[in-house]
Amino acid sequence: MSETSFMIDNVIPRTSVVKRAARIGAEITNVKLSGDLPDQIIAAIKELLLDHKVIFFRDQGQLDNAEHERFARRFGKPMLSPTLDPAKGTMSILEIGHPGGFRTDIWHIDLAYLKAYPKILMLRGVVIPPVGGDTVWSNTAAAYLDLPTPLQRLADDLWGVHTNAYDFAVFARPTEAEKNVFDEARSRATFETEHPVVRVHPETGERTLVLGAYMKRFVDVPKYDGQKLFNLFESHITAPENTVRWNWKQGDVAIWDNRATMHYAARDYGDEPRVVRRVAIEGEIPVSVDNRCSVARVKIIKQPPAASSTS
Repeated sequence: MSETSFMIDNVIPRTSVVKRAARIGAEITNVKLSGDLPDQIIAAIKELLLDHKVIFFRDQGQLDNAEHERFARRFGKPMLSPTLDPAKGTMSILEIGHPGGFRTDIWHIDLAYLKAYPKILMLRGVVIPPVGGDTVWSNTAAAYLDLPTPLQRLADDLWGVHTNAYDFAVFARPTEAEKNVFDEARSRATFETEHPVVRVHPETGERTLVLGAYMKRFVDVPKYDGQKLFNLFESHITAPENTVRWNWKQGDVAIWDNRATMHYAARDYGDEPRVVRRVAIEGEIPVSVDNRCSVARVKIIKQPPAASSTS
């Protein structure tokens, strides 16, 4: 048994760690999350997160917005979305809600259009529909290992351009309210960043694939060929063997490593309300297999229109 495994077993018993799928995901039982958890438990949670990529906690109804933020700060500095406001009365919580909220029913890496996108995300279920609304995560490190060696070498050499100015038409049957939320977010700022298609995880050393909905194109690859490459790599990421699906209940918390996963929130609950609240933790600038860092190409922060004055 490794020193790390010994440490975890002495803080969070092995019987309290239940794998939810073979390659990704574990549910942690008998732990109540709070900002006051001992350092040893926080350290064990961090190690379990690195191992399982996404971890789940049921029945965390004791968390309100303030305690959610306090707990998140134990993992690093919370970061705000540059295009969306935090929930009322909070410093760093983003509310993702239906009806009229921001759509997330596409495979994506949160805020991957930023040069240094979040390393960890913490999502809390607040209003959950009776049926539907599951979230699916994929293990992008396992997906890389599934690639044949020649495709791994190809991916190692590729770079992609990621932007928040993507085509909203990718969503099925968007409502006017959802379009307005998207248009408002895009009107605030535009970002475009070159990331390596394969980044080296700063803590585990694993090679992980960086793709998803924010990726616009490959660098120096024609669009026609690039789309075929994108579909090929993405198919490995979203293969069922590399995924775990979580059936939300009110009070659940999911924590995932945004450097080694992609995710998709199923939009299959009709007109039922669904509200989740998220805190993002600042991450590192991605580094490629040949030690090159991601590069910000475009960063335009747009000024709100000046309020009209009256005499």
